[in-house]
Amino acid sequence: MDHIWTIEDWEKNIDLTKEGHRTGLRMRFDKEVDSEVRRACKEFAAFLRKEYFFPLRVVIYVKKHYRIIALDGDRVCGTFRSTYDDYTVEPYILLAAGDYNDLCKKRGKDNALAAILFTMAHELTHYFQWINSLKLTPIGQERQATKYSVYLVDEYAETRDHP
Repeated sequence: MDHIWTIEDWEKNIDLTKEGHRTGLRMRFDKEVDSEVRRACKEFAAFLRKEYFFPLRVVIYVKKHYRIIALDGDRVCGTFRSTYDDYTVEPYILLAAGDYNDLCKKRGKDNALAAILFTMAHELTHYFQWINSLKLTPIGQERQATKYSVYLVDEYAETRDHP
């Protein structure tokens, strides 16, 4: 099976030559987000930009909150938001990082940072599922996103000693 972060089915949905079209991965942080979380997310994003192409700009908003309220009302660590099939509107991700200090106490700093990066990779996998118009069940989407997030964080871990 093809790596969904590298397949180019998105070319059917997106015209890169269209004026005003933006590509890439961007990060925005609430000012209260811990500096270690900010550093780790920025370094992971730099790694992902080097390895993968983001054909439609996606912004990750790293929030100070413990959880994000998903559209279905669930309290989650992260959520991907897009217009269902309108590829002219840039999608975005909300990522909760307010529980970092609690995670540090429970799991240690490296595992706490890895958990946040795991959620980031999980939500970015939903971006690639959406942009490539993959037809999966909701359970299939979640299983695939979990599988890829483990793979990506492991791939990243090979490039450094600590997240």
